[in-house]
Amino acid sequence: MSKLVIVGTVAFDAIETPFGKTDKILGGAATFIGLSASQFNVDSAIVSVVGGDFPQEYLDLLSEKNIDISGIEIIKDGKTFFWSGRYHNDMNSRDTLATELNVLADFNPVVPQDYKDAEIVMLGNLHPIVQSSVLDQMTKKPKLAILDTMNFWMDSALEDLHNVIKRVDVITINDEEARQLTGEYSLVVAARKIHEMGPKYVVIKKGEHGALLFHNDSVFYAPALPLEEVFDPTGAGDTFAGGFAGYLAKTGDVSFENMKNAVIYGSTLASFCVEKFGTERMENLPKKEVHQRLQQFKDLTQFDIELT
Repeated sequence: MSKLVIVGTVAFDAIETPFGKTDKILGGAATFIGLSASQFNVDSAIVSVVGGDFPQEYLDLLSEKNIDISGIEIIKDGKTFFWSGRYHNDMNSRDTLATELNVLADFNPVVPQDYKDAEIVMLGNLHPIVQSSVLDQMTKKPKLAILDTMNFWMDSALEDLHNVIKRVDVITINDEEARQLTGEYSLVVAARKIHEMGPKYVVIKKGEHGALLFHNDSVFYAPALPLEEVFDPTGAGDTFAGGFAGYLAKTGDVSFENMKNAVIYGSTLASFCVEKFGTERMENLPKKEVHQRLQQFKDLTQFDIELT
């Protein structure tokens, strides 16, 4: 089993959807990634920063999932990163109501000594310079470096983003971001252009329409499981990334064939995340339920074609 380093936000969210609204609740990319990866009982650590207003019970929740939290810096007189958003009726589009960087504005990540040799690094959505600084701290080249990013950094830090993209093996972005990054509408052409930027593997997330995995001329597609109700899409992409990275860390196999399995596990775990607000569904998700849903995925996607 490989060690996994997770870098990203540990934060507060306030969410409004057609199904209701929340006050400040636990959120953040690293939180969702960590909870998802914990399904595989991997040796993982989160590198992040919070303020003195961050409840101890949230830190305890992460610790109880066997996630090393020594890399989460606590700035006692600071406030934790906060994001608030309102989703439209289609649950695909949303309006950001508030973004308060707070302690994240001056975040300098410090990878715990015991994890500087981690085989797998999951760089959650943060400023590309912060992501690069994590790679600089690794004592050996990771077996697999995975990067998630968003259109905000394409608008505000494109050169820095290109510099870190050169250094990673896998990039996970959504279809809109892939098109913006490359200027190409076709996702096949966009993936080829991203390959040329550095990553060997490109994962393009398409929300309720599943995910695509590209490697050279090979393409794998995993649908999203059709769900009766989607309460809150926040964190679904990070949950996908956590399942993807967690599965690869557990198996230690970073081949394209095994990444297909990782995409299915990531999609499966993301399907749970959206069923309740915030991290609620992921906090106590029984492995039995995950196994049952994996079977549903198998039934959804596998059949014998009779060639005539």
